[in-house]
Amino acid sequence: MIDSRECAGGSETARDEAAQWFVRLQDSPLSGEERSRFDAWREAHPDHQYEFDVLQGVWSATELVPKVRLQALCDAPVVRTQRRPLLRYAVAASVLAVALGLGLFSGLDHPGVYTGEFSTLPGERRQVALPDGSLMDLNTRSVVTVRYEKGRRGIKLEQGEAMFSVEHDASRPFVVEAGAGQVTVTGTRFDVRRDDDQTRVVVEAGTVKVQGRSPEASVTLTAGRGTQVDGQGQVAAAYAVNPQELTAWRTGKLVFNNTSLGEVAREVSRYREHPLRVSTAAVSNLRLTSVFKSTDTDALLKALPHILPVALRTLPDGSQEIISR
Repeated sequence: MIDSRECAGGSETARDEAAQWFVRLQDSPLSGEERSRFDAWREAHPDHQYEFDVLQGVWSATELVPKVRLQALCDAPVVRTQRRPLLRYAVAASVLAVALGLGLFSGLDHPGVYTGEFSTLPGERRQVALPDGSLMDLNTRSVVTVRYEKGRRGIKLEQGEAMFSVEHDASRPFVVEAGAGQVTVTGTRFDVRRDDDQTRVVVEAGTVKVQGRSPEASVTLTAGRGTQVDGQGQVAAAYAVNPQELTAWRTGKLVFNNTSLGEVAREVSRYREHPLRVSTAAVSNLRLTSVFKSTDTDALLKALPHILPVALRTLPDGSQEIISR
């Protein structure tokens, strides 16, 4: 159906191929061979991942359109050209793109209060287009609730991780609540991760204010800076970060740079049905530097004994444990 060749035909070729893959993914789960071909296609050229993400984002926007309005858009006559017929999902996405251009999703025109809830399964990533045109990328095992109202765009990260690309609107701050922390912006690009014991914030572009339990417990972050808020609402001083490394999950990568094996196990567990454990503190303190695909954590586990002096054993509950070798 689709091969992993370079996008020699430019963005139109990438767009067509992205539409074909998008349709295929809606029909039924991919086989192992198809998943490998899909991953190879995405990695073959930057335009491939970009065009696929655009389709996902626009398709997600259907959840924000009133049913009657969406039906009217889909019933509108389509002008056909001599080019081969567009795929059914690509047609719908194009119609919705026109709707976006007409301002149907504009937060300023959206009637009343908008609320929504979005989540991802283990190993799943998802992009959501919000009513004001902002984008929200969800990582694995994430749950987010959204509430837009006059004067405030509110997000609550119940669990997991999300990357936000926020449309500028000085009259309606964009506020993300996560654990004991709160992030306030008017327009920027940043990542928020909520763990059991802390919330981490990383800024890729723009400026954000991170606040803890009290107004005094706050810090302002600019691009390339991050902070953490602990369970008691204490905000750490800003520190330098590598946003591309910390948000590599958006392209299906797990990047470990001198990371303790305990942290590796914690991270990998987010992408697997059963948790990954470490047997002792000594094993937990071993360090790993490598890059793996988040869609194939089995490959990571197979590689570990060849990189570090460890072995793996499967426990009765189906989980796995890293032990000393």
